Amino acid sequence: MPFDSKAFLKTVTERPGVYRMYDAGGNILYVGKARNLKKRLASYFRNNQPSAKTRALVAQIAQIEVTTTRTETEALLLESNLIKAHRPRYNVLLRDDKSYPWIYVSTEQDFPRVAYHRGSRRKAGRYFGPYASSPAVRETLNLLEKIFKVRQCEDSVFKNRSRPCLKYQIKRCKAPCVGYVDKAEYRQDVEDTLAFLSGRSRELIDRLIKRMEEAAMKLDFEQAATLRDQISMLRAISEQQHITGLSGDADVIAIVVEGGLACVSVTTIRDGRHLGTRSYFPALPEEPTRPSEILAAFIGQYYADREPPERLLTNEPASDSGWLAEALSEQAGRKVQLTVPRRGKGSSWLENTVENARIALASRLASRSNQQARMAALAEWLGVESIRRIECFDISHSLGEATVASCVVFGPEGAEKTQYRRYNITGIQAGDDYAAMYQALRRRFGRAAHEGGILPDLLLIDGGQGQVKQAVAVLAELDIKTVRVIGVAKGPERKAGEERLIFADRRGELRLDPYSPALHLIQQVRDEAHRFAITGHRAKRSKARSESSLQDIPGVGPRRRQALLKHFGGLQALKRAGIDEIATVPGISRTLAAQIHAWFHEGL
Repeated sequence: MPFDSKAFLKTVTERPGVYRMYDAGGNILYVGKARNLKKRLASYFRNNQPSAKTRALVAQIAQIEVTTTRTETEALLLESNLIKAHRPRYNVLLRDDKSYPWIYVSTEQDFPRVAYHRGSRRKAGRYFGPYASSPAVRETLNLLEKIFKVRQCEDSVFKNRSRPCLKYQIKRCKAPCVGYVDKAEYRQDVEDTLAFLSGRSRELIDRLIKRMEEAAMKLDFEQAATLRDQISMLRAISEQQHITGLSGDADVIAIVVEGGLACVSVTTIRDGRHLGTRSYFPALPEEPTRPSEILAAFIGQYYADREPPERLLTNEPASDSGWLAEALSEQAGRKVQLTVPRRGKGSSWLENTVENARIALASRLASRSNQQARMAALAEWLGVESIRRIECFDISHSLGEATVASCVVFGPEGAEKTQYRRYNITGIQAGDDYAAMYQALRRRFGRAAHEGGILPDLLLIDGGQGQVKQAVAVLAELDIKTVRVIGVAKGPERKAGEERLIFADRRGELRLDPYSPALHLIQQVRDEAHRFAITGHRAKRSKARSESSLQDIPGVGPRRRQALLKHFGGLQALKRAGIDEIATVPGISRTLAAQIHAWFHEGL
């Protein structure tokens, strides 16, 4: 189904931020940044798109999510984080995937080093960033060298020094290479460096103040003066290290409820860095539910399989927040706080997350309205008052092997995935799509007729006149007269928009305008049934092949097994074949063919 860019662009903000493009399978195609999200995203959907790569990307888009940021720099760094985390296919094809610089600390060594780093982060240790530019990293490294005096030399230099280098002379290093500092003191300097880079500057300054006072009490004024200078420099530069302004780990959670839908957006902050925002749409019960109750249920389920951070900042007080905090604290093995910030950095980030939730919800509401408009257009075309439920069946197999039928269900809200069903087809001749369709429909509607189950208003069949006849026969046998049947056959060149719609009555075959909302809905449902059938078929085929008794036959490896199954269309046909027929398969000698035949018929 084509992505409805017009409905989407109506809801997009003009603020700076990052956007993520997904395909129909939920895979991220592309991550980009923009000073103005609306203008940037609109540029993808103009009529005469000059870039072939962009046209290829747009053709695959099924969903777009946006995350607003307060500044363009934040958008730049967030884009880098998302690209490195997800490695979207089209970021490689459409743009220069620039690698941003990081600061690396080799924490696994006895005397760790702090270094500039660019590229993959595979070495043991800790990484901080990304930074917007190389000068920003160099400046930070220079400040760290002045404050904490942790070495920045290469390991090859460190291991071969026999006397201190110039950095020691100018008081930029404590010369661990020649043993001028013990491990305990050096480790303290490294811990202070890590605390500073992690965004815990306030906590670090408090510790340094305490150590300075202790040194002064012991009349160690030189050490006290060194600590004083460290504190002074830390206070001057502590705001330069992170893009969020929030230190440590936190999740900022905002809920917005409108139009019978709820959206919960979660902004993730780790080590003081903004790692992105994701929006969720929990299914709501029929009875009215307060936002605080929805939020509590969401938090309980969201952290069921993940570790909660030290702080959860929410825009609504969650129901039973005290109990929830205790449960999460017990799960994490440390204290977890649930707060509703009213001022400061937390409040600022909460406002931004609320805005993201509003944008995501507006987009979802527009999509739902679009779905209902398509339903109404299809009902009008069919000449009925309304359509509340559509079911579509499709058959998938490989040369008759592992045949699977799928049934997908769509309602006014879109796909009803909890009601999807698959049917494993057995007892038919390999490759007989008509028999497979008949069996699947007989099982689905036979049970509904017997148990009084729900029936669809419209039954779509992915196939031509033959498949439609099977559906009509099943419904007639079961005396079901309320279900309309339409076959969806591909056009001569299998292009979207050229589908032939096949009716069981005297209307025969019809075609809809390629731009018709009714056709777009039919395409969406048909494509989903096809996807669901193929997924089930591949899983069944993989399992059947892995469990095939062919793998136990000496001399029959993976390639020969594949050749045999491809030639005969399945294991059952192979079992019925004679030696001469088996020997006609490429790669199978007559001797091996006799072995295979004997395996199935003589129990060898």
